[in-house]
Amino acid sequence: MAFPDLFKLEKLRISAYKDGKRRTPFYTFRAMFNPESLSQTFQTRYLAGGGVNNPAQVASFGSALPTDLNLKLLIDGTGVGDIGLISTPAPGKAVKDQIDEFLANVYQVKDETHEPAYLIVDWGALHFSCRLSRATVTYTSFDRSGLPLRAELDLHLVADEDLAKQLARLALSSPDVSHSRQVTSGTTLPLLTAEVYGDPRHYLRVARFNGLSQFRRLTPGQELRFPPLASSSTG
Repeated sequence: MAFPDLFKLEKLRISAYKDGKRRTPFYTFRAMFNPESLSQTFQTRYLAGGGVNNPAQVASFGSALPTDLNLKLLIDGTGVGDIGLISTPAPGKAVKDQIDEFLANVYQVKDETHEPAYLIVDWGALHFSCRLSRATVTYTSFDRSGLPLRAELDLHLVADEDLAKQLARLALSSPDVSHSRQVTSGTTLPLLTAEVYGDPRHYLRVARFNGLSQFRRLTPGQELRFPPLASSSTG
């Protein structure tokens, strides 16, 4: 009977995939030292209300922005960690080579897909599907010839979840939820209203809500807000 190793330390992993389904990783980075902390940012974009014909100051839901994950990793080639623990550098790989390998697999655009890799960060309860938005490398120790012996890797990752999973979780098809749409060439307000509510007859209340005096003259690029039917006035 096999027993779990109670003294084995679970290390943070960043796995890279060539497509958004994330089936089989082509590269996996295992942290030499787990980060002391990590931070996640949750953001929502609101659309400001008001205007000449609609002076009400309201903040209507626009969209949920991708979650950010920020973490710092240490790559050490000295064999000694910050608290005196002996580390195990990758055999035959200098610190600079490890950094270059990481960036080549995780950050750089792939020839076959013309996009950077799709990533998953795993550590304990954290399972974060994402893309690498920014990487800052800080070299902090050097040998006598000037080659780096230690580097800090500061990563900024942006959530990249499968679209079907997002829609299933958010369930935003209801007319009782606020929506926003951007006007494109040839679009009319009744058409947008039908797209959002499934019924074009509500276009007058949408025009009033957005302070439109000429609803037939929409400007491409203009953003319109579609309030919940349950909370809007009757047309």
